[in-house]
Amino acid sequence: MIGKLNHVAIVVPDLAAGTAVYRDSLGAAVSEPQALPEHGVTVVFVELPNTKIELLEVLGENSPVAPFLERNPSGGIHHVCYEVEDIIAARDRLKSEGARVLGDGEPKTGAHGKPVLFLHPKDFCGTLVELEQV
Repeated sequence: MIGKLNHVAIVVPDLAAGTAVYRDSLGAAVSEPQALPEHGVTVVFVELPNTKIELLEVLGENSPVAPFLERNPSGGIHHVCYEVEDIIAARDRLKSEGARVLGDGEPKTGAHGKPVLFLHPKDFCGTLVELEQV
């Protein structure tokens, strides 16, 4: 059901500093920051030959990544995102097998402008999983 690894998301306390590490120290191409107030984050994407790294910074007081950053003040890996052909079919199959979809269970528009869903980490080996329709 899952396709390619779309990205690995890392929460950072300082997006400019995180960008500098990947751009200046590692020599990667990094996108311009994109504020996503509906998701409570500002993001940049680090382009790699085979996938992306998404750096997330807290945006606003109700950011869903703020509690993660409180527990991990230096930041850290937050989630992995896999591509799926049909997000509704994937959701329905996973739910029928007992997996928990976070939020109201309906896809939201993600940073790439495509439908996304998040799956409960307790159902996926302790890892928060994002599904993105391709």
